[in-house]
Amino acid sequence: MNEIIWHNRAHKQMKHVPTDPQIIIQNGKPAFAVIPWDKYQELVRNQSEPDEADVWFPHEVVKANVRGESLIKAWREYFNLTQNELAARAGMKQSALARLENGSVIPRKATLAKLAQAMDIELEQLIK
Repeated sequence: MNEIIWHNRAHKQMKHVPTDPQIIIQNGKPAFAVIPWDKYQELVRNQSEPDEADVWFPHEVVKANVRGESLIKAWREYFNLTQNELAARAGMKQSALARLENGSVIPRKATLAKLAQAMDIELEQLIK
């Protein structure tokens, strides 16, 4: 049978009423840390690296990508940009953008970063 004890690390004593933060001990070892909801939400908001689940894609972009279009093309069309307009914003040639969109060239991360910046989206939104 597992023994579960509420332990307040700050006060180094057992508590019957949960306080901030709590460690749940199972079989003599820390098993879980419990923090208040507002603290948890603050941690999520301030995380240093975005989680894949934090990346937002509009329905139109997802739909285009599912049809087989590249994310670059899907985002470009979502923003109603021509290849010439996006290429100019990203500082590249239209023909280079066309090759990226049709998949004949694998984009470098630096190129994706330029395109993301040109469309004012996060780099993660261009990476599958």
